[in-house]
Amino acid sequence: MSHRTNLGIPLEEYGKSENGIPLKWISPREDCELLIIASIHGEEPETGVTLSRAFRSLEPENLSPKIGAVLCANPDGIQLGTRGNANGVDLNRNFPAANWQAEPTGCRWFADEPEEISIGTGVFAGSEMETQALVKLIEHASPKMIIALHGPLACIDDPENSKAGQWIAKETDLPLVPDVGYPTPGSMGSWCSERNLPIITWEFPPDSIESLSRSQSPVLEKILTGNSWNNSGL
Repeated sequence: MSHRTNLGIPLEEYGKSENGIPLKWISPREDCELLIIASIHGEEPETGVTLSRAFRSLEPENLSPKIGAVLCANPDGIQLGTRGNANGVDLNRNFPAANWQAEPTGCRWFADEPEEISIGTGVFAGSEMETQALVKLIEHASPKMIIALHGPLACIDDPENSKAGQWIAKETDLPLVPDVGYPTPGSMGSWCSERNLPIITWEFPPDSIESLSRSQSPVLEKILTGNSWNNSGL
């Protein structure tokens, strides 16, 4: 297997971040069946790197033409090393879902600690440029399913208990759960649920990028080729 240092795949701009950084995605060449979204939290860079390595482990001609991907939904947060964007807003609590709340929510410093750190949800639902751009992208791409990559809760969150979720759980040896165990108001998952758009939240284990590239990237590679993914029932 060859491994490329350069992505070697054209990216299209779908918006800009609050700090003016272009937001880019890998556009499918045919109708979008699956959209994979990484690094919506700036403190989870491992998701974007692992997804990129999956792409760079495959020759472009072997990629499914029906899969799109966002390698980094929160470039300002990645640059700043923060969970939220440049405005200090948790983008995954800013979606215009019915359960969005104006009050700050909590987050953890470490995964095994309580959610005692306050983080903003935006001045209104969908207030952030990154959220607005991602909503428009999803509506434009009209995928049949979304996979959102997160960490480090080490589980596959799939409320529908779909064949696709079961397949990912089996391949990664991570538990399949109906939720992450706490409320997520204004999340992308809540917004998708209201639109009957299936979404699987793939929570990586608390490992290094080196380890995740070995354990999670091969599963992503199988998905990106389309063959194993189609066999999972999508």
